Amino acid sequence: MKKAYQITAQGRTELEIELAELKGRRSEIALKISEARDYGDLSENAEYDSAREEQGVVETRIAEIEDILMNAEEITSKRAGKVQLGSKVELKNGKTFNYTIVGPVEADPISGKISNESPIGLALMGKKEGESVMITTPRGDTTYKVLSIS
Repeated sequence: MKKAYQITAQGRTELEIELAELKGRRSEIALKISEARDYGDLSENAEYDSAREEQGVVETRIAEIEDILMNAEEITSKRAGKVQLGSKVELKNGKTFNYTIVGPVEADPISGKISNESPIGLALMGKKEGESVMITTPRGDTTYKVLSIS
């Protein structure tokens, strides 16, 4: 059974752009491999090994993105007032934090996109504005107040 990936419309667009860029690199990598072959003995040819490794990384990522896009379920429904996939949440515990709850495929904590499967995402799911939530992370337990959900 194939895994269904939950992604936002923006996440789908970002993956489609990345896929197009990676497919565009195929000819560049093929040229690198061809040029490296011309250097002679492949058993001790670092340029050839590097180009083949790059080709493997790119092809693996292309296959991964294609699988995600073929099995993607776009996050659309929003229940007003409750944290769910696609929600933008503002939290406070002395400092204010803004997060968007996304599926694991789109997670990018540095950009404020956290997975619904992460400790923070799991703790926030289903919470309402004004509620306090205790979040257990590797650094310990922290209590946050949900300021707003959009």
